[in-house]
Amino acid sequence: MIPGTESQGDRRGTMLYRLLICTAPYRFSLIWAVLFMFASSGLNVLPPWLFKGVVDDVLISRNLMSLNLICLAVVGIFAGKAVTTYWQQVLMNRVGQSVVMDLRVLLYDHMQRMSLRTLYASRVGELMSRITGDVATLQNLVTSTAVDLVLNGMTFLGMFAFILYINWRLTLLIVLVLPAVAWMLSFAARRLRRAGHNVQERLADLTAIAQEAFSAIRVVRSFATEDQERERFARGNIKNFHALLQAVSIQAFLAGVIEVFMICALAVVFWFGGRSVISGSLSPGELVSFIGYIAFMVQPIRSIMNHMNSIQTGLAAAERIFAMLDVPIEEPARSQHVDPGRLRGEVVFEGVRFSYMEGQEILRGIDLRVSPGERVALVGPTGSGKSTLVDLIPRFYDPTEGRVLLDGRDVRTLLLAPLRRQIGIVPQECVLMRGSVAFNIAYGLTEDGPGLFRDAALMDKVRDAARVADIAGFIEALPDGYATEVGERGVTLSGGQRQRIAIARAIIRDPRILILDEATSSLDLAVERQVQEAMDRAMAGRTSFVIAHRLSTVRSADRILVLKDGAFVQEGTHDMLLKSGGLYAELYRLQSGPSE
Repeated sequence: MIPGTESQGDRRGTMLYRLLICTAPYRFSLIWAVLFMFASSGLNVLPPWLFKGVVDDVLISRNLMSLNLICLAVVGIFAGKAVTTYWQQVLMNRVGQSVVMDLRVLLYDHMQRMSLRTLYASRVGELMSRITGDVATLQNLVTSTAVDLVLNGMTFLGMFAFILYINWRLTLLIVLVLPAVAWMLSFAARRLRRAGHNVQERLADLTAIAQEAFSAIRVVRSFATEDQERERFARGNIKNFHALLQAVSIQAFLAGVIEVFMICALAVVFWFGGRSVISGSLSPGELVSFIGYIAFMVQPIRSIMNHMNSIQTGLAAAERIFAMLDVPIEEPARSQHVDPGRLRGEVVFEGVRFSYMEGQEILRGIDLRVSPGERVALVGPTGSGKSTLVDLIPRFYDPTEGRVLLDGRDVRTLLLAPLRRQIGIVPQECVLMRGSVAFNIAYGLTEDGPGLFRDAALMDKVRDAARVADIAGFIEALPDGYATEVGERGVTLSGGQRQRIAIARAIIRDPRILILDEATSSLDLAVERQVQEAMDRAMAGRTSFVIAHRLSTVRSADRILVLKDGAFVQEGTHDMLLKSGGLYAELYRLQSGPSE
């Protein structure tokens, strides 16, 4: 089938099949749950049948033994129902919660492995909504709504079988009503499905608005736009409210119409059944039992109606979850990917072109060879492609044309995890994780949690990396030393301290390639000098790429490459480029001022 041509029924069938596949690890619990569900439904069907005995054998025939047996049967039925209901609820919730737990972890892991191109094109709040809101909605579907739906469906079918056995002619009257009920159910399901999608999308938008505002709270406070953000959130909240109200309105209308249909059917049955009792073709007990079943059948139908909105919203959430899981990840499992082993650090760009969007090239025909241990600086105007160029080395993106080689091998043939462990990156905006200083320096090297580590050798590496980054003295002076909590995103530390911790984090793995992307651009000159010294120690013996706007920080580079509009326009040492004039010399004069 051509992608995108599937009908809604095909998509729904595929989605339900995928949900069923998720239950495979818990199939034995599911089987037992279904058996208990059958037993509970069967016991639900029996009470109206006792009405026949109460009327015919007790009230009319005055049989004392029948009275005793019926009373014992009632107690036994409801005791058995309590036991079977307990086990079916426990087992079905265990299966449902386990499936949802697995899906949540799978979704989180999948999102982490999606390409940066995909992630950057999405709002963080919307991604979070998939993991929290959509999964919670699906959780309600599989642990509560689906159980009630199946249980009430079985009960309805069992009761229908009994009324068919009691009197098929009266049952035929009920059957004439069912097609109209089925049509209304189908119509409402389609409307509720659309409404459910709308609800989930509005909720995702609302989450995204809140996420964006809190992530940029300093910007909001700086520009005094709290009222503006509140209005934006309020507008999103109103849209979510209207979407919810639409779904509730459809459900409430449907429930009322179905109940009227069923009451009309009950009145017709009572009229025809009463005539049959008068004529002697039907006993009073059979009529009471038949009407009792009709009355009891209203409850399963009403329950199904009440769950229609939850069903459609849950299915809409499931569709959104599986749609996200169908987004290609960064590196699909391919047998031809190989472990790069220990890198020497040679980096080669061959005819590399790259564009984020078609028709807007960021890099144009880049050819570059960097020897192991060489220190290369990339400079140029904002938007010239410096960061994009180095992002191709750890394969955050793949070139549109050409290739990037590490030690003579195309990076697209190498396994990502062992490749990236040998590439240290210090970004311009240093984000630390919530936890201790030691945890942040050794991030990814331990599973001991965010505190100190049981592995003494690892702590020695942490201290060595901190000394190289010239942050050891500061850390040891903290109240709890390396166990000191840095706060979320490292907000309790200064910019220079965060940068030096980031340098320590980058070099603790002893990477063969080091990328310093505007690592000092946001620091003052005194702190910049300290961080620059730490960077110089970190780059010793490693292939290094330094991106800098402040040209004073790249004087010691072995080579300086000047980019403009995605292409190299100059190459050489600091002194050579100053003598030759051109863009580098112009940029240097602008930064140095007239006195230079």
